[in-house]
Amino acid sequence: MRKAVRARAAALAVALLAFVGVPAPVWADEIRDRQRAILNTLGVQEAWQYTRGGGVTVAVVDSGADPSHPDLRGSVTVGPNLLSRTDGGRAPAGRHGTGMASLIAGHGHGPGGRDGIIGVAPEARILSLRVIAEPEDPGYLAYRTSRAARDAVARGIRYAADHGADVINLSLGNARPNPAEREAIAHAIAKGVVVVSAVGNDGDKRELLDADGFAPYSYPAAYPGVIAVAATDAKHRRAPFSTRNHSVLLAAPGDDVPMAGPDGTYFLAEGTSGASALVSGVAALIRSRHPDLKPSLVKQALLESVRFGPPGKYNASVGFGEVNAAAAVRAADRLAGTPRGGGALPSNERFTDGEPPGPVKVIDQPAWTEPVAVGVIVLTVAGAGLAVAVSVALYRRTRPAPSDPRPAAAEEPPPEPPPPLIFDPDAPAEPEPVPVAVTFEPADVPLAVETAPPRPQATVSVPSYVPGTGPRPKAPAFEPPDLPPGPPPPEPAQRKRRVPLVLDPPPGAGRPTFEPPYPPAPVAPSLAPLQPVVGAYGPWPPPGAPAPPYGTPWPPPNGPSGRPWPSPGAPASPYGTPWPPPNAPGPMQPPPDGNRTA
Repeated sequence: MRKAVRARAAALAVALLAFVGVPAPVWADEIRDRQRAILNTLGVQEAWQYTRGGGVTVAVVDSGADPSHPDLRGSVTVGPNLLSRTDGGRAPAGRHGTGMASLIAGHGHGPGGRDGIIGVAPEARILSLRVIAEPEDPGYLAYRTSRAARDAVARGIRYAADHGADVINLSLGNARPNPAEREAIAHAIAKGVVVVSAVGNDGDKRELLDADGFAPYSYPAAYPGVIAVAATDAKHRRAPFSTRNHSVLLAAPGDDVPMAGPDGTYFLAEGTSGASALVSGVAALIRSRHPDLKPSLVKQALLESVRFGPPGKYNASVGFGEVNAAAAVRAADRLAGTPRGGGALPSNERFTDGEPPGPVKVIDQPAWTEPVAVGVIVLTVAGAGLAVAVSVALYRRTRPAPSDPRPAAAEEPPPEPPPPLIFDPDAPAEPEPVPVAVTFEPADVPLAVETAPPRPQATVSVPSYVPGTGPRPKAPAFEPPDLPPGPPPPEPAQRKRRVPLVLDPPPGAGRPTFEPPYPPAPVAPSLAPLQPVVGAYGPWPPPGAPAPPYGTPWPPPNGPSGRPWPSPGAPASPYGTPWPPPNAPGPMQPPPDGNRTA
C-alpha cells in the first residue's frame, strides 16, 4: 500500500524563520523525520564517517527514474529504455524506479540538503534502466502482452554490467525462472558486480503458501550469487507481506518507508523493494571504500553486520538478521586487509590456466521438454488406472464361488395339483340337491364301567412238534373268556354318516366329473409285534408274516374256507368279538391275544 505525502516546503520555511538565531535541528523536514528511525536502524550516520558512497555507480534496473526530482538532480544517468516499443513514444510515470533511486543515492534538497529524501549512499551515482512497466504507465497493457519485453530485465543487467556499474539493484521479481536472466546475472557477478534483489511480497497470501508457510521462490532473488533481501517492521521482525523461504539471506526495513516520486512528490511504501534498495546503498558504501572487493566478500561483510536475527543461526523469515551499514563497512575493512597465505594464487588463477574465468554457462532447457514430461506422466497414470480396472474385471469373472460348509438341503417335490374339476356341457342337468342341515355331534366320551379286578390267566402249554418224529399232537382247545358278572356292556353308538357338501355348478353346466387322484404311495403300517396263534385251520397269521390288511380272506381263497375276517364293508368289531358269530357255521374265531393293528 502506498500513501502519497507532499513535501511542505513553504511551511517548513516559515517554521525555520521562527528559530532564527537558534541552531536548526538535524531533522528539519517532515520527510526526513519519517526517515529517522530507518536511518538509525541502519546506522548510516556512523557509516558516513567512513564514506558516503562517492565514486560508485549503482544501476537501478527498474521502471525508470525521474532525473529532475530535487533529491536526485545531478545524480542520475538515464540509460536506454528497453521498453521503447511498448511505450510507443509516451512518457512513463517512473514512480517505482524513482523511489528506489532515492533510497540508494538521494541527496535531499534545500540548505545543506536537510530536506527531502537522503539515501544510504548520497554521493553515489544512479544508472537508470527502464525494463519493467507499471500500471500507471500508458503502455502497460502492451508491456503485459509483448514477447519482446520478457528478456528486457536480462538485457538491462548485461547493459549495466558492461557499462561500469558496481552494484545492480533488482527490486522486481517473477515467479518463473528465466534462463536469460540467470545467464545475465552470472555475467555480472563474473565481472565483479554486486547483485542485490528483493525476495517478493507473497508472505501474506495464504493461497500461495505451502504446509510449512513458505511462499514460492521469486526470481532473480533465488538465483545463485544474488543477495536476496527480506523486509522487517519497526520491531525488527519479518513484515507480514515479506516472502518467507530459503532464498532469504538477510533483511532490511521495508514497512512504511518514505521515498521520492516523480514530479517532486513523495510517498510511503511497504514491500521488499525498498528493503533491497537500502541494502544496495550499504553495498555501495562498501564498494566506495574498497572498489576491488569481490562480490562474495561484499556479501560476507553484509552478513557479519547483521543484528536482530537468530544468534549464530538462520531462519527463512529474515535470513541471518537485519543489516547495519556501519558494521558492514568495518567488516569490509577487516576482509580487505586480511593478508593472503604464503604461496596463495590470485583468485583468477586458482581454477584456470591464467586466463580470467568467463561467465557461468547455463544449460538451456528446450521448450518442448515440459509438455512432453506432462504427457508422459498423464499416460502413465492413465495406463496404471486401466491396468487396475482390467485386473478387477478379470478377478470378478474368474474368482471361485464361495464355499458353504453346510450340506445342501434336499429339495422337496412340489405338491401334487388337485384333480381338475371338469364340467361336461352335454351332460343333463341334475336337480338341485335339497340342502341338508349339517349336525355336529360331541366327541365320544367313554362311559365309566365298573369292572371286576383282573383274574390271573392260566398258562397254556402247547406241545411242540418235530416232523418225522411221530403223529402230530392234537391241538389244544380254547374256551372263550369268562364275562364279568352283571349285564353286558352296551354297544358303542354308531356315528352318523356325514353328508358331503355339494358345490353349486355354474348355470347351464352339466354334471361334474372328477378325475381320480394319483394313487398314494403305500405306507408300511406300524404294527404291534405279531404273535402266532393256532386257529381252527392252522396258525393265524403264519409265523414271520406281516399283519394282513383289514378284510384279508383267511384261510387263503384256495384253502378250506374263503371267508374274509371280518367281512368286507362291515364295521370294525371290538377286540375279542368271535367270528363267525356264535350262531353262524364256521369254527374260525380270533384268539383273545391275537394280532392288533396300530
